[in-house]
Amino acid sequence: MGSRQPRVALVHERLTDIAGSEHVVEQMARTWPEARIHVPFARPEGIPAGLAHRVATGPLQRTYDLIGRRSYAPLLPLVPWALRRAEITPAETDAVVISHHAFAIAAAAIDVPSVAYVHSPARWAWDPGFRHGETDSAAGRAALGVLAARAKANEKRWSPAPNEIVANSTAVRERIRQWWGRDARVVHPPVDTTYFTPGDVPRGDYFISVGRLVPYKRVDRAVAAAVKAGVRLLVVGEGRDMERCVARSGPGVEFLGRLPREEMRDLVRGARALVMPGEEDFGIVPVEAIAAGTPVLALGRGGAVDTVVPGVSGQLVGGECDDDDIVAAFAEAMRDWDDSAYSVSELTRFAEGFSEAAFRERIAAVVDRVL
Repeated sequence: MGSRQPRVALVHERLTDIAGSEHVVEQMARTWPEARIHVPFARPEGIPAGLAHRVATGPLQRTYDLIGRRSYAPLLPLVPWALRRAEITPAETDAVVISHHAFAIAAAAIDVPSVAYVHSPARWAWDPGFRHGETDSAAGRAALGVLAARAKANEKRWSPAPNEIVANSTAVRERIRQWWGRDARVVHPPVDTTYFTPGDVPRGDYFISVGRLVPYKRVDRAVAAAVKAGVRLLVVGEGRDMERCVARSGPGVEFLGRLPREEMRDLVRGARALVMPGEEDFGIVPVEAIAAGTPVLALGRGGAVDTVVPGVSGQLVGGECDDDDIVAAFAEAMRDWDDSAYSVSELTRFAEGFSEAAFRERIAAVVDRVL
């Protein structure tokens, strides 16, 4: 491409809520400041600040508006159809960069070189066990099963199409090899290491869990382990798994609900460790904690294997155990936790490898190689 920046079109599954993948898209938009962001549907609160004028929605937006922008689940099977009709002109586009969860990879059908950044193949589609606990009703399970079949078929059909596949962690790369039969390079998601810094908050006497209370995050394990270990645990977040978490609670466990970002950051800064007892595809919150000078105690599966280096950024426990063994392993680690074993300067230095600037440089290099 010479010195000219490539003309990139960005594609994302939806902009309905802001979470980790939306921050990835935000940094992609900063990497290519002229790029349009193509999504099948969006709502204002799901669009990162300053990007609304760059968002192009598709034919499903009208339907999403008509249903009051509530549940988007009924629209998901139509996302491949909508994205293949995105207003991306091959003559005016050098590359399509796709942010994929389950359906967006269908945009690789557009006749332009493409890179798929895969947050994960749809685990809930490929692994029936992952859907356990997501719904209690027979009708809900049936509907989720149908949606999973559609997502799996979509990935089977379109995963051969992108010129390059990028995984957000080594665990996701292995899933891509297993389920798609393709190799992938790893580019970790961006973490705001300029906001998450150690600050001057003194170290407290508590562990902390931060994030949505949903079944796969298994915050209930952290709660049960804290009770078993007799240590304090602050739980920041809310969600449909709250009842299960409360049922396993006891003395020393406090549920704080959702908190303002600054208040959450200060609590993380003061924690002995952030506890992550579920398997994440990557897990941005643990790296935010590390950047804030707080080590991480994590389940030894998934993205944590990339971000939690024993003795440097935290400790891994219970990778291949049943639930009771995992709780016992977390309890033992919390009871024996040595606050002096981690250096704040070493933690922050490690976190810089996951900075937003590092991500932008790496994802731009991938697109340049494809072109």
